[in-house]
Amino acid sequence: MTAGASAESPAVPVLVVRTGDRVHRLRPGGSYRIGRDPAAEIPLDDRRVSWNHAVLRAGPTGWVIEDAGSSNGTFFEGRRVQRMLIEGARTFRLGNPADGAAVDCFADAPPPRPVPPPPQAPQAEPRTRVQSPQPPPAQPRSRPAPPAPPAPPAPAPEPAEPRQAPPRRPSVDRHPSSVIRVAPRALRIGRAPDNDVVLSDLVVSRHHAELRTLGPGQREIVDLGSHNGTYVNGVRVERAAFGEDDLLGVGHATFRLVGEELREFVDTGDVSVSVEGLTVRTPEGKVILDGVGFPIPERSLVAVIGPSGAGKSTLLGAVTGTRPATEGTVRYDSRDLYADYDELRHRIGLVPQEDILHTQLGTRKALLFAAELRFPGDTRKEEREQRVDEVLAELGLTPHAGTRIDRLSGGQRKRVSVALELLTKPSLLFLDEPTSGLDPGLDKTVMEMLAELAHDGRTVIVVTHSVANLDTCDRLLVLVPGGRLAYYGPPDEGLAHFGKKSWAEVFQAFDRDPERDWAAEFRASPRFARYVAYAQGQRGDRTEARPPTPPPAQQSRFAQLSTLCRRYLAVIASDRSYLVLLGVMPLILGGLTAALPADKGLAGPPESNQDAAAKLMVLVFAACFAGTGNAVRELVKERTIYRRERAAGLSAGVYLMSKLMVLGLITGLQAIVLVLIGLVWVDKPSSGTFTSVLPELMLSMGLLGVVSMTLGLLVSASVNSSEKTLPLLIVISMGQLVLCGALVRLVGLPGLEQLAWLSPSRWGMGAAAATVDLDTITPPAEDPDPLWKHSASVWAMDMGVCAALAVVFVAVAWWRLDRLRPRRR
Repeated sequence: MTAGASAESPAVPVLVVRTGDRVHRLRPGGSYRIGRDPAAEIPLDDRRVSWNHAVLRAGPTGWVIEDAGSSNGTFFEGRRVQRMLIEGARTFRLGNPADGAAVDCFADAPPPRPVPPPPQAPQAEPRTRVQSPQPPPAQPRSRPAPPAPPAPPAPAPEPAEPRQAPPRRPSVDRHPSSVIRVAPRALRIGRAPDNDVVLSDLVVSRHHAELRTLGPGQREIVDLGSHNGTYVNGVRVERAAFGEDDLLGVGHATFRLVGEELREFVDTGDVSVSVEGLTVRTPEGKVILDGVGFPIPERSLVAVIGPSGAGKSTLLGAVTGTRPATEGTVRYDSRDLYADYDELRHRIGLVPQEDILHTQLGTRKALLFAAELRFPGDTRKEEREQRVDEVLAELGLTPHAGTRIDRLSGGQRKRVSVALELLTKPSLLFLDEPTSGLDPGLDKTVMEMLAELAHDGRTVIVVTHSVANLDTCDRLLVLVPGGRLAYYGPPDEGLAHFGKKSWAEVFQAFDRDPERDWAAEFRASPRFARYVAYAQGQRGDRTEARPPTPPPAQQSRFAQLSTLCRRYLAVIASDRSYLVLLGVMPLILGGLTAALPADKGLAGPPESNQDAAAKLMVLVFAACFAGTGNAVRELVKERTIYRRERAAGLSAGVYLMSKLMVLGLITGLQAIVLVLIGLVWVDKPSSGTFTSVLPELMLSMGLLGVVSMTLGLLVSASVNSSEKTLPLLIVISMGQLVLCGALVRLVGLPGLEQLAWLSPSRWGMGAAAATVDLDTITPPAEDPDPLWKHSASVWAMDMGVCAALAVVFVAVAWWRLDRLRPRRR
């Protein structure tokens, strides 16, 4: 509210304003804003109403309403007005001359008014094909001007009778995008133009679902094999009854059946979110987040700040639904996000602090791979390319489309991560420390970009340590240690609430006075009642929590596998230094094997070749080292990328299989090169157990390398940082050397012999020794090793056990990856 300069005049009466079931009594002497901004003196929840729509103020001759440059206009008796004197009782419509939000104004006291009947849905003509309307581009929202410092504060409106705000209903009930007459036959919904209801949404399959009429008042919804699923009341269904009490979700569209009509609401970002009493407790009972609740206005930028350890990241996980709170809930468009998470999570974007794209790829190429994974398999290449180009243009990245991501500036790299999330047009976008490590100029640029994104049609929530550009935000949330809400409201009122001159002083106060109940002080303040309490009273019906279901895959398993393999090969090919390392490593290891004494190679009369065992041992160690080294970092270094793609529907098994296929091919080729360089010029026995020696050794070393590679993937899936992989690689390699059976005789050593059964090198060495008949070339002093017996059956057993170990390692690695999916409560 901006104070007027004039004093209250007794000639101007109190103005009574009624909106819905709320009554405001306005005294002259100030300006009162009407709009969608919850901070407005007269807030209205209608997406056709602008953020700052109109102003009421008392003039010398009476009360005046002035339009504040709204997008959809202010109307009186069907005509648009810019400024009008209010004489007697007047009803103004905001946003639409016929059914816009009604604002009734009366001088001094309202006359009796009959209760209007409930609004009826507009009658639509029967039709067989409906194209969903495309929402017009959002107009940039004017930001509220700060109050003039010298002006005295205007008197606040007299409080109305305390009453609880009415329950909020989903947008499909309040303001549907369109109404479709349900024909007696089936009504098909999808992305293709030949559907009856066409949804121009790339997350919708070409033929997604059908609404079928079974009889009078009986209908069912049938999924047509869609990739992203059809949801009834938040639950993914293949076939389910569908009545007037149910909500149908298809992509970003929500449908409600009312009589013979199907109401449709297309979620373009104009939805509100309410956080209600979120509490997070550890298994030990420690409270990390304590009863945090606040409303998030639509098309707004919200910043979350607070000292380290205040629970900012915990709040982010709870509000996004990736790490749900133990108590409380989040209401997305009056629906329980936790209960309906499987459907609503497609409308939420999350940008973590780390990069969520492979930085070795070009910007456009990386986004195209991401689009393949996130959009249905029936999406054409041209459609994906068009969407990627739209996002690049929106974020100003078109000039950098061909630039490798790791060569972009910090701010540009953050834009690329945001571009990835914008591919699916989320209504909610969450960012964790987007300006971390950026200079002040880039910090301001990123925050201004996020403000533009918010005002263009989505709600953006930013967790940040930077307080330099909070003025770009619409709302500011401050947490104190213990995860309690110390302030929520406009950023320009935050310091005044704490009575400090800078945020550094506020954080110092938190640290110096830890026993002070900052949260209780905020709850007792008028700002809490103004910015939090009323909106929290607008709640939808409670929804029972349901057991979690696994995230649906965006594509078929084969399509996902193809995309992941091609992307992985592109990442490897783009890193020339890594390519050189992959090619040089078998040459070096093979050269070391060839450098060992080889006068008689792997052949020679009995008891005359003591070097054969050493040469085979080095060969086995080289295969183990190459295989484990190839894979030990591959999963952990992509942990952030995998978590985000997993939440978006990526299959853990398909992701692991793509690594197995690409790395298995590379490791197998390395093993062949290793054997050729190390043994090709060495005398060998005339035959192996079932064929010539060289092919058998290639097979055994190739399998040994692949099994060691699966062991490396298991290690990579089990650690939480790349720094831990190098020590583990050394330990595993030395363990495989000791447990292969050539360096230390294992037969007859209790404990060590049994432990060696879990080592791939034990069985790989056995297969190689069986091939060359090592016990004959170098007879042991004691009983021969049964795994080295020169027979096809023993060789097959060694290879079989080695392969079985690979299956075990892969299964455990898959289990570890699968546990990284978003948690449910």
